[in-house]
Amino acid sequence: MATPPRAWQRMLSGRRLDLLDPTPLDIEIEDIAHGLAFVARWNGQTHGDYPYSVAEHSLLVEEIFTRQHPDVPARWRLAALLHDAPEYVIGDMISPVKAAVGPGYGELDERLAAAIHLRFGLPAQLPKWIKTKIKRADKLSAWLEAVQIAGFTEAEANRFFGKPGPEDIEPLTIRLREPLAARAAYTARHAALLAQI
Repeated sequence: MATPPRAWQRMLSGRRLDLLDPTPLDIEIEDIAHGLAFVARWNGQTHGDYPYSVAEHSLLVEEIFTRQHPDVPARWRLAALLHDAPEYVIGDMISPVKAAVGPGYGELDERLAAAIHLRFGLPAQLPKWIKTKIKRADKLSAWLEAVQIAGFTEAEANRFFGKPGPEDIEPLTIRLREPLAARAAYTARHAALLAQI
């Protein structure tokens, strides 16, 4: 009888995360922060001395979300910070690749997101209104990234991500930091948000 293929990954924390059936007990913020700090957005096709990491992107999305909704409870700001957390183990794919891969990627992402949410005291499935607001912040972040570091013209970014108002994007700028600095910033922001909850 053949041995089933391995479906878990060993994390630097020592945890074994089952990618097909993840549990909150096997999720640590240090693993998430480390993984996201080393995953490049835009398939690494960005200007600058360092890749623009998913950790940096997540910090920007949470910042935009908080600017747009300053009175929202800290738990939803934490949800914004964690919106791409599954990518610490499944990587970041640009939208055309996700579409080509099909629904399997989305299902894997959803299972991991549910376990991550539960680990940090959020509902497994976020309320639709919160997901919508986080998605809006995510699209604004993508617009900024596209124009500032990924070589898009404003017209192209407007077509793919929607045209932002000046109040939405000023004075936000993309930060490029080496991975360990991005990891530290992500971990620190997570701790600050947990302290507010």
